[in-house]
Amino acid sequence: MIHLIKLSVGTESYGDLARWQEMRSKEMPDALPRHVTRMWPKREAEVLDGGSMYWVIKGAVLCRQRIIRLDEVIGHDGIRRCAIVLDPELVRTAPAPRRPFQGWRYLKPEDAPADLSSTETREELPPSLEMKLSEIGVL
Repeated sequence: MIHLIKLSVGTESYGDLARWQEMRSKEMPDALPRHVTRMWPKREAEVLDGGSMYWVIKGAVLCRQRIIRLDEVIGHDGIRRCAIVLDPELVRTAPAPRRPFQGWRYLKPEDAPADLSSTETREELPPSLEMKLSEIGVL
């Protein structure tokens, strides 16, 4: 199994990502969120063997979604793209700093931040504050 990691560009918080995906999912025939990208994962079998998309928001990984499948999408320009179809459930993770990068990257399971338990789930904090609290061991 292998995960993917992606910047959530323009997203200010975990809640922003959830709202945006919910709004966009309504436009899909299966009502599932997806991220369309130019590159098809070469490690498709590993990604589909329990992998998740980890989302970087404002410089930190804050959540993940299980990857359900990869769909081929042909754009208006005739170019083949990959729609990474995601489970609608966003799972909060321990904040983990991440520098900006383009596109998506593979993420080894041992390098992925841990999920927050339901007892650790709390009211949403600004990503920068979550990072600072994580750095001093409070989160």
